[in-house]
Amino acid sequence: MNDVIESRSDVVIVGAGIAGLIAAHECLERGRSVTLIDRHEAASVGGLARTAFGGMALVGTPLQRRMGIKDSPELALSDWESFAEFSDDDVWPRRWAETYVEQTATQVYEWLRGKGMRFMPAVNWVERGDFVPGNSVPRYHILWGTGLGLVDCFTSLLDGHPNADRLEFAFGCRVDELLEEGGRIAGCRGTIEADGSLREFRGEKVVVATGGINGNLQKVRDNWYWDKPPADLLNGSHPFCNGRLHEIVEEHGGNVTHLENMWNYAAGIPHPFPQFDNHGLSLIPCKSALWLDATGERIGPMPLITGFDTNEICRRLGELEKPYSWQLLNWRIAAKEFAISGAEHNPHIRDSHMLPFLRETLLGNHRLVRQMQEESDHFIVADTLPELVERMNALNGDDLVSLETIERTVATFDDDVRRGSSQWNDDQLRRIMHARAWRSDRLRTCKPKPLGDHPPFIAIKLRLITRKSLGGIQTDLSSRVLDRAGQPIDGLYAVGEAAGFGGGGASGRRSLEGTFLSGCVLTARAAAEAIG
Repeated sequence: MNDVIESRSDVVIVGAGIAGLIAAHECLERGRSVTLIDRHEAASVGGLARTAFGGMALVGTPLQRRMGIKDSPELALSDWESFAEFSDDDVWPRRWAETYVEQTATQVYEWLRGKGMRFMPAVNWVERGDFVPGNSVPRYHILWGTGLGLVDCFTSLLDGHPNADRLEFAFGCRVDELLEEGGRIAGCRGTIEADGSLREFRGEKVVVATGGINGNLQKVRDNWYWDKPPADLLNGSHPFCNGRLHEIVEEHGGNVTHLENMWNYAAGIPHPFPQFDNHGLSLIPCKSALWLDATGERIGPMPLITGFDTNEICRRLGELEKPYSWQLLNWRIAAKEFAISGAEHNPHIRDSHMLPFLRETLLGNHRLVRQMQEESDHFIVADTLPELVERMNALNGDDLVSLETIERTVATFDDDVRRGSSQWNDDQLRRIMHARAWRSDRLRTCKPKPLGDHPPFIAIKLRLITRKSLGGIQTDLSSRVLDRAGQPIDGLYAVGEAAGFGGGGASGRRSLEGTFLSGCVLTARAAAEAIG
């Protein structure tokens, strides 16, 4: 049997994603010694935040006021509760929601600016709501530097901290169990995967910051909210986000709730350069594209259009007979509207290059469209509709897509466009014009024109893609883990996605979008303050 290497610190943090990094920073600020453990190697510190786009739903910020947006915690909470659909039992999720809307302007926006982070000078309007109200006003703030910039900020702050000698990293370590001593959690035990050596980390407090379950596709299916999970899913999280620490916390009496609530996305394609099985890219669906089923029929009767209720789109697509859909558009639409979520495919935002970003916004992001044309077989470009349909069917190895259906779908939509805005009788056209009324969306949403008049044409084959867990380990407002009777487990905390971004499910059924990175900030800071 291998000898166990022991170490001791005041605080042991399991998970070096952005919640773990911020918790470590805030504990160092208070003079605490910290051990930060992660299954990744050092080059991947920051976890999913490294690849995140960097959007945050923030309430009552100076940037909102400069843009004439009248927001308030009361309005935001009303919107939040509408989307969340909390039950009477969701006491801690609701209290975390109240905390979020009251504190994000100061505890996230102003605090991050004080750390040197900057936000893009515009606020976007997402998740406006379909059948229930969503964001009544624009709240989506985007970090210059994306999530990667946020990670770099806090790794630099940790490296240069006056108490940096009180911080130990343990990378490449899989945590297998929590240690209990005298009725309290007193550390954890893990394995260094490179050589199989055993490590034991002792501490007064243990913080779980290991992310959610959405990197484990079987767990996603096991906890699927609707009746039938899709047969085919892409992984937009990471296999290390497998929910194992949730199970370990449960073994020690912790309450894990609402794992059926997830924030998945509707427009995934296989990553052209995958790093793990089923690795996917999450596209931001074009508002002006026609969303079609496997045969080429337009999905309806209410057309699918992004920006209103992502959860509802996922539900409807999950009920299709085939586990995929198509978006049909042309190059004109793609150049203005097509985008991919995350740092990797937004280099100008990631690297804070304002002029190239403005140039692509105003003149079209032809660079990204050409890149996907070259890299992805799921992104099909053709000069004519017959050629497009032929290549769509070739990708599938069948003849499900009917040219007659595609031509009829395009002609019907284009005839409506040609009648002029005073006679538009299509919900997608009405919603496009609603989106264009907000100046930030107008820059990224095309004025309607007949689709068939502007080749080349593009078809994108899409699948559902996982991303974030909205449920998780239940916590109080100090991020202390609660047992099934609602009592704190001595010595144990949970932050970020592991805690459902607070309370085991602060967002409820749906998110107002952008509540994740900011939820990591709030829960991590709350844990450090409680630890003292």
